[in-house]
Amino acid sequence: MPDNSAAPTSPAVVSLPAEIDVTNAGEVLSLVTAALTPGVTVVIADLTGTRFCDSAGLRHLLLAHRQAARAGVQLRLVVPPDGAVGRVTELTGVSRFVAVYPTLQLAADAGAPG
Repeated sequence: MPDNSAAPTSPAVVSLPAEIDVTNAGEVLSLVTAALTPGVTVVIADLTGTRFCDSAGLRHLLLAHRQAARAGVQLRLVVPPDGAVGRVTELTGVSRFVAVYPTLQLAADAGAPG
């Protein structure tokens, strides 16, 4: 029987590309879900360098959130509020489903999911 009493690991951080659209949204989903490894309780998808994210990208981030939740992992997005991606996530209400933080440090410091 596996030992599940080990201390939780640091959050896994996945840096996402500068542009996320229909041509690479599936790859983004793959990057995030690849971080769902045993012992990981938090995955941080870092969009600080992402200048553009279309509806396909948002859909795949929400799919990644669903897969993470099924695995007992919390997905957190880092989205600076002053950029185009920040405006899109705000207008679409993504933060109602996925925890969104303005900086990587705040996302990492948010503590373990409870």
